Amino acid sequence: MTEGTSFLTLSALILYSPHMKQFLVYWIWPNPAGWNYGDPKIKAAIILFLVMIVLSFMIRFWRTRLKNPVTRNLSASWSRSLFWFAVVALFLIVSRVEEIQFLAMRLLWIFWFVSFFLYLFFQLLQFRRRHYTVLKRVQVVDEREKYLPRRNHY
Repeated sequence: MTEGTSFLTLSALILYSPHMKQFLVYWIWPNPAGWNYGDPKIKAAIILFLVMIVLSFMIRFWRTRLKNPVTRNLSASWSRSLFWFAVVALFLIVSRVEEIQFLAMRLLWIFWFVSFFLYLFFQLLQFRRRHYTVLKRVQVVDEREKYLPRRNHY
């Protein structure tokens, strides 16, 4: 066997092993049952994402009142991103509760969480890196300076 075919054989064994099949079925199964609108977790998630939508409008209103141009520039995408993350999450919840095939996969929630936390991470990174205040340089005038010997720089 060559190296390529041994790799393919090994990957096929891993992919078709019972544990991997069970893992893939759990994450990619198109229509997992068990969610309904009466569940308190679903109600809390819907309320959370509706609050995120309201918060996105509040952030847009807050940005109009900002005086600091750096903060205004850095927060330009916050309201739109928060709105669309909330809309997509509500869409995923409704598709899961209504048992819509291939939109109710757990894997789509993983993509949502990963993209949301990557967005938060990069926004915090940008905010820490680019948000600063310019401090005025204060030059200390020392009266003794004119009487002290000076260094000669060649």
